[in-house]
Amino acid sequence: MKTTSSQLKVLAIDIGGSHVKATVLDKNGQMLSDYIKTDTPSPANPESVMKAIKELTKELTYDRVSVGFPGYVRDGVVGTAPNLDNKAWAGYDFASKLSEELKVPAKVVNDADMQGLGIASGKGLELVITLGTGLGSALLLDGVLLPHLEMAHHPITKTKDYDQYMGDRELEKIGKKKWNQRMERVFQVLKTVFNYDHLYIGGGNSRLLTMKLDDNMTVVSNKDGIKGGARLWTNEAKTKSSKK
Repeated sequence: MKTTSSQLKVLAIDIGGSHVKATVLDKNGQMLSDYIKTDTPSPANPESVMKAIKELTKELTYDRVSVGFPGYVRDGVVGTAPNLDNKAWAGYDFASKLSEELKVPAKVVNDADMQGLGIASGKGLELVITLGTGLGSALLLDGVLLPHLEMAHHPITKTKDYDQYMGDRELEKIGKKKWNQRMERVFQVLKTVFNYDHLYIGGGNSRLLTMKLDDNMTVVSNKDGIKGGARLWTNEAKTKSSKK
């Protein structure tokens, strides 16, 4: 039987360098099941991640799947996965394989893109960043996703890109105080480069920010962003521009 939008149940999965998280959403992005997670396997190649997803979600019922993936994705095919097993993922048609394994249609987009769809208000130029293993980013104009820029790999110093400058490994190395000083520089760069109407800050390390944020800067939770998994299916006309 064909599923209507009012009946839609979307399995939304967020794959990170540390955890794989999932929930089931209705068409409005409201959670129909508890937010569950498991450790990201090591090595994090396609086979081990697929096994982790199937084990994590085996008790859930759904008719669509949306995945936020930590890397460059185009039409459901992975280009890069710098915080997973990068070489193993290159050229992997993750969306098709998920659909085959889980027996329902599946979509895969960059993780920050999915968060952006769930978080953004749809008014003006909005930038979403996630602070975790590395830096995730999404840019939206009036609610429409713009092509993912992989900002994480753009140099911010002579020797470091954003991931190397403020990602998890560097945070552990330099400590929270110096990390916050670096984040102040990052925010100033983003403000100057993008001239955004609003900046949303997510990811596990956002909770460590200690500086006063501007009025048009908001810290959000992963649960706020995961509703983007529903919008991938209910707002398809807008998300076409997110294809990388």
